[in-house]
Parts: sequence; C-alpha cells; structure tokens
Amino acid sequence: MARERIAIAIDGPGSAGKGTVAKGVARRLGYQYVDTGAMYRAVALVADRRGVSLDDEAALTALASGLSFRFGWDGDVLRVFVDEEDVTSAIRTEDAGQGASRVSAHPGVRGALLDLQRQLAAAGGVVMDGRDIGTVVLPDARVKVFLDADVSERARRRHDELVRRGEVVAFHDVLSDLEQRDARDRDRAAAPLRPADDAVIIDSTDMTIRQVVDRVLALVSVVDTVPDTH
Repeated sequence: MARERIAIAIDGPGSAGKGTVAKGVARRLGYQYVDTGAMYRAVALVADRRGVSLDDEAALTALASGLSFRFGWDGDVLRVFVDEEDVTSAIRTEDAGQGASRVSAHPGVRGALLDLQRQLAAAGGVVMDGRDIGTVVLPDARVKVFLDADVSERARRRHDELVRRGEVVAFHDVLSDLEQRDARDRDRAAAPLRPADDAVIIDSTDMTIRQVVDRVLALVSVVDTVPDTH
C-alpha cells in the first residue's frame, strides 16, 4: 500500500538549521521542498533593486503580488528562481536576511505570498520551512516541527557559513543581528514566530543535522500509521 504524501511544516528562528533539515527530509522522502524564507528574501532583494522602501507596505505588497517563484534541484543545491531569474546566491547575503525579516513583518506581504505557498503544498508530498508554516500557512500539516537552538550556537553556525563563503564578519555582529531578527519575528503583529500548539519542539543545539533529520522522519513514520482525521 502506497504511503500518503503529506505536508510537513518546519518552523523556527534564524540559523536553527530549518533549511538544511527540511532539504534532508525532502530528499529522503522524495518530497518537494519549499523555502518560504527564500521568498521573503527575494521580495527584499527585488525591492532594493527597484528602490522600494522596506517600510512601504502598500508598495511591497504590490511588488510581492506580481512576482513568480520556482524552486528546482541542481544536484544538492536548491535553485530559487524569481520571474525566471536565478537568485539563489543573491538572496543569501546578510542584507537580504535582514530585509526578509523587515518585509515579512508586513501583513500585506505575508498575505500576498500565503496563497502561493498553500498552492505549492496543495498536492501533498511537500516539506515547507519558515516561521509561521505550522501556525498560519499549513495549519493542517500532518507533521509540525519547531526547530530551535541556543542563540549563541545559531550565531556560530551562521558565522561559520559566512566565513566559508569568504565574507568577513565579526561573530558578535552576527549574534547581534540574530537577536534583533528574533525580536522582530517574535514581536510582530502578523503571524509572530511561535510553535504551533501541536508542534514537536526539537532543540538542535547539541544535535547533528543527521540526528534531527532522523527525528523528523521518525515523526513521519508514526503519522503513517495513524489515519488523517481532518
């Protein structure tokens, strides 16, 4: 009997390992992976290119509504296309990350991307990560995970990632940026960062990526044995 292809929601703060874990889970299951954080980063990137203020909700909402998104694997790299332009590298800068946190605080922008995110998950067989997937985007997801880690450990991971890319940045600056993003994400009025009531909270501070992926897959295996009552 074929297994049901379900939706899996992975939420959590910046640099908790959501993307790496989500990609690992998706590959092991043969699922599609949707990186919602990349979508907000892309909105911030395009806004910067077009001279749109990150405080102008109306203009940002109109901009987000007019963008098209596509995700595709290139070996082990998930390519992100916006209006068919490959922005995979361009959206991974610190500026794009800070911009994403700012634009995602606007309810209009979140609403503009919400329908698209739900459409991407409608057929099932999807792993989606972000900050409000289990609470807002996919409240009926069969598996919900809130992936967290100590902020110092998250800053270390992010700093190491930036150094590997050849960027010169001080650890304390990365830590400060993460703390500011955490505060914005948790305190915003629109879809604040928090675990869904039925999410499984995983603290990855002392775990490897493989261990976290295996933990999520174990949750999926349990769900496979329980009928969907939605």
